[in-house]
Amino acid sequence: MREFEDHVLKTFIKDQAKLLGRDEFTTLDEADEFLTDCMAVKLKTIDEVREYLIDAGMDAYGLSDEELLAEAEVFALDNGEYLVVEG
Repeated sequence: MREFEDHVLKTFIKDQAKLLGRDEFTTLDEADEFLTDCMAVKLKTIDEVREYLIDAGMDAYGLSDEELLAEAEVFALDNGEYLVVEG
């Protein structure tokens, strides 16, 4: 059983070059394994993303929502939630 839902995995596969600089994963299972290994998290709001990144040691206090979304490890999901991948 996969850790992440299909829509999360499909978004990551589609946009993975943002984080990795190239397309590396082609299957949902490969993407799920990578995200699980990286301890990626799915968060409901951009404010949760900000708090998560601050807790992880990033100085995200002054970043706008758009600047947060531009960070390589932040992926906007089609349902309005967010995936944060730190590796």
